[in-house]
Amino acid sequence: MPPSTAALRFPFSRVLLPRTRLAYIHLRNLLTDAKRDRAARISGYVAVSLPDELVMLYLVGGEVANATVRDAKGARAVAIATALEQVPPEPEYGEICFHEADAEQLACMFSTQSTSAEPWPAGMVAQDPAALFPYLMSTVFDGVLEIIANDNVNYLSFKNGSVARTFLSSAHHGTVVDRVAKLFSRDGRSGDLRVTRWGVPGPLPMQAPPPLVQAYRDLTSHLVQRLVDHGRDSAPAIAEHARQNLLGKHPELDCFSFSGRPTKEPLADTAALTECVAAWIREVMWTAVDHDALAPETLLRELTWDRRHMFQSAGLYERLPWKVM
Repeated sequence: MPPSTAALRFPFSRVLLPRTRLAYIHLRNLLTDAKRDRAARISGYVAVSLPDELVMLYLVGGEVANATVRDAKGARAVAIATALEQVPPEPEYGEICFHEADAEQLACMFSTQSTSAEPWPAGMVAQDPAALFPYLMSTVFDGVLEIIANDNVNYLSFKNGSVARTFLSSAHHGTVVDRVAKLFSRDGRSGDLRVTRWGVPGPLPMQAPPPLVQAYRDLTSHLVQRLVDHGRDSAPAIAEHARQNLLGKHPELDCFSFSGRPTKEPLADTAALTECVAAWIREVMWTAVDHDALAPETLLRELTWDRRHMFQSAGLYERLPWKVM
């Protein structure tokens, strides 16, 4: 019988919060402390086990960098805000842990939970080490192997068909060779063992933080409203037309709306999100603003002043043709 998704346990280098009932922990406070406390600005993951799903938050330097959800439908990357919404504010069930982990392990975890696995050849019994490792050696395999033994998730990183690094949550005693061998010593119970492979994982992607996403949504909606206040009643239609025109080049704009339609959360990084907003601002400013009556520099200064440090850090001003003092 395959292990429950919520029961899965992952490797770690240090325990910051042992597996604890979710009802005892305030998740957002935990993440805030991880960001503010200099000693806690580590790279690792927060795993939230709910009755029917596993929510994983990946941290780099104390900041939440990305998120995945694993449930009966499979595993996939989700927006950070979406992952946080999956966790009920007053949970009755569920568990949470906070573990420090190596950057390469985080990349393996994210890749295996956000991309499709590579298939094994027909007739291949991946649970048989006598067949598995010679095959990987003969094909000079580069990539990562995920081995789930009962509820323990393990990763083997391969280079040129040989094991280069291991991240193991099972079999804590003995040499690396002994520990890997123990993963396959299941007394003939191959159903307890799942072996899957992926290509070489890239670095852990860094999503734009939710506060920046909200800041850009506020900025775009305030810009449209300001234009309406200045007598440009067609501003919402112009804004939506600009969004549609730019959507092919900047798909991140699908997470903005000027027509009242529901939006989804973006998976973009800060650079891509900032570029799409800047492109939209340029389009709207050139089309809808009377530059003689309302200077773009003045309008942008007024609209961005309260969050100017956030926008400057994201590189928004550098992408605009107007010098905002």
